[in-house]
Amino acid sequence: MRGDVGARVRLLAARDAECARFGADTHRYALRPPLPEAEIRRFEAAHGIALPPAYRAFVAEAGDGPAGPGHGLMPLTEPRAGVDDDWAVDAEWREDRQPGRLATPFALTEPLRGPLRALPESLTPGTLTLSELGCGTYDRLVLTGPHAGEIWHLDPDWAGFVPRHADFRSWYEEWLNAV
Repeated sequence: MRGDVGARVRLLAARDAECARFGADTHRYALRPPLPEAEIRRFEAAHGIALPPAYRAFVAEAGDGPAGPGHGLMPLTEPRAGVDDDWAVDAEWREDRQPGRLATPFALTEPLRGPLRALPESLTPGTLTLSELGCGTYDRLVLTGPHAGEIWHLDPDWAGFVPRHADFRSWYEEWLNAV
C-alpha cells in the first residue's frame, strides 16, 4: 500500500508544486514513516480500542500522516521533533488522547444535521480526529458502536455531525483523486 499511496502523493505534489491546493501549505504532501506494529498495538492497548482495519493498514503500511485531506492527516502518535516541526496537532488531537475517551461508546445513532448551538461534551468521544478542515470543522473516524470505521464530518456552525464516508480508505481515496 505504501508504494501506491506514496507514488500518488508524489504525483499530487508535482502537480501542485506551489502548494496552492487547500491545506497543502500545511502538510506539504509529506508522508511520515509507517508506524511499527508494536507502536500501533501499544496505542490500541493504552486506549482500549481496536483501530478500524482500513485506517490501521494505512498507518502501518503507507504512513502516519500528514499528507491528506484538509490541513493534513493528523498523526496517530505524538509528532516527532525534527520531523514534524512545521506541522502541529491541535486541541482536538490532544483531547482525543485523554484516558478512556477513544473507548467511550460513540453517542450518535443518527446524524445531527444543521447548526449545533452548543457542542455537547458527549458528542465526540469514541471518535478520532483525522483532519482539521478549517474554521472549527473536522473529519473524525468513529471507533466504537454500530458506526465504527465510518468517517463523520463535524461542522458545528453549518452542517452538524454527519456521516461522510463508509471507511477510511474511501475518504483518503477521494482526496487522492480530487485533483
